[in-house]
Amino acid sequence: MTDLTPDQTYLAELEKAVELIWEIARRAGLDPYPTNFELVPATIMYEFGSYGLPGRFSHWSRGKAYYRMKTEYDYGLSKIYELVVNTNPSYAFLMEQNDLLQNKVVVAHVLGHTDFFKHNTYFKHTGANMIDKVSVNADRIRQYEYDHGTAQVERFLDAVLAIEEHIDPNVHIKRAAERDAGEKDKRKGPRESAYDDLWNLADRDARRAAEEQRERERARKRRRFPAEPEKDLLLFMAQHAPNLEEWQRDILLIVREEMLYFVPQMQTKILNEGWASLWHSRIMREMDLTDGEFTAFAQMHAGVLAPNRMRINPYHLGYKLLEDIERRWDNPTEEERVKLGRQPGMGRQKILEVRETESDVSALRNYLTKDLIEDLDLYLYRKEGDEWVIVEKNWEKVRDGIVASMTNFNYPYITIVDADFNGNTELCLRHQFEGQELDIPYAQRTLEYIHHIWSRPVHLETMMEGTRVRFSYDGQKHGHAKIGDDER
Repeated sequence: MTDLTPDQTYLAELEKAVELIWEIARRAGLDPYPTNFELVPATIMYEFGSYGLPGRFSHWSRGKAYYRMKTEYDYGLSKIYELVVNTNPSYAFLMEQNDLLQNKVVVAHVLGHTDFFKHNTYFKHTGANMIDKVSVNADRIRQYEYDHGTAQVERFLDAVLAIEEHIDPNVHIKRAAERDAGEKDKRKGPRESAYDDLWNLADRDARRAAEEQRERERARKRRRFPAEPEKDLLLFMAQHAPNLEEWQRDILLIVREEMLYFVPQMQTKILNEGWASLWHSRIMREMDLTDGEFTAFAQMHAGVLAPNRMRINPYHLGYKLLEDIERRWDNPTEEERVKLGRQPGMGRQKILEVRETESDVSALRNYLTKDLIEDLDLYLYRKEGDEWVIVEKNWEKVRDGIVASMTNFNYPYITIVDADFNGNTELCLRHQFEGQELDIPYAQRTLEYIHHIWSRPVHLETMMEGTRVRFSYDGQKHGHAKIGDDER
């Protein structure tokens, strides 16, 4: 029997570790997707990291992200330990340069992620075969480059990717609710008879007046298209932009479809990383580690969860939040036992429930307590000159500030309010101002991209220095003007 090479020994040990970690995770109550692990070199890991998914369509921005990641890795400034894809079965990529202990930790961490993917409600609508889909999408875009020229397709992609975050993952739910409401209104409409006319004249007149008012309101809405503000810019323009070719509409829908895949990960970044970190720490404690390995694991774990005073580390906050929830439900106060019916030892059940039903916004709003905020030294900061200063210590305001920063993933909330502005097929957008002004040069550049898609003048309403203004771009020049009270 020939001796194994170091690489073969490493793979054999890693394979045994994966089987053991899977068994420990299952005994602990996790129920992950079947997960395929693959060892890849650093260059492949950073390629996957820059594209988000293996096989995705090419664009210069992916190359820019790749070289940024690789440079930081080469200079020891950052390191990606793993990349996991939310599919069923899931695929996880481990870096060859990781030592055996590091990849054991990564495997345990990945199983936390794939358990979260499988059970969290925000992932219920994501495609289980997304790798196949993005590969097909990439083939279509390559064909468009062949048919219409690489420069033209890339220029259009530049414009679409500039607004890719402005989608509405709930648009299908809203439209179903509107249809149901319409059917309900039809069913409960007034049923009049001759007796109603004789004995309920006042009621009849009131109903008539109300119907006339509703008709006037419907007429007003018909004059503006869309009747209600639309948040999903990509979908709206794919359906209604006046001069697009079919391949351009298809690219809008491709980018939107792929962005929808990433939305649940954006909605649950803190919980997802916290859940994976909580379970990698518990699984590794069940492993038969030497003293040296346990010390190395503790150092790695502490590095991943290291807090940052200037910005939130999702691993740290998610881990501490879940630990705190479990502790509080394991040890309810007397008041909680009497009023809420909590019994000791319900912590595991509670965090499984949180994992299944919550997003970052709802979890932080519901479970980030005064004590935890004080324990974690969470404050709101603002940069003044070259220094960061604390501007808020009140725990409720800190909690609400953190939640507000995550609403709409910290992107400006933009809606389409009129696609026939000035009666001339011009597009009017509105920024939902919540105290944070737009970066005007960036906004103007984005208007240029939107004009490239819409091909007609575009406008953006926002607040600047306490005044409502409208920025415009007609394909040649930019302009802006104050909005009068009669225009709002």
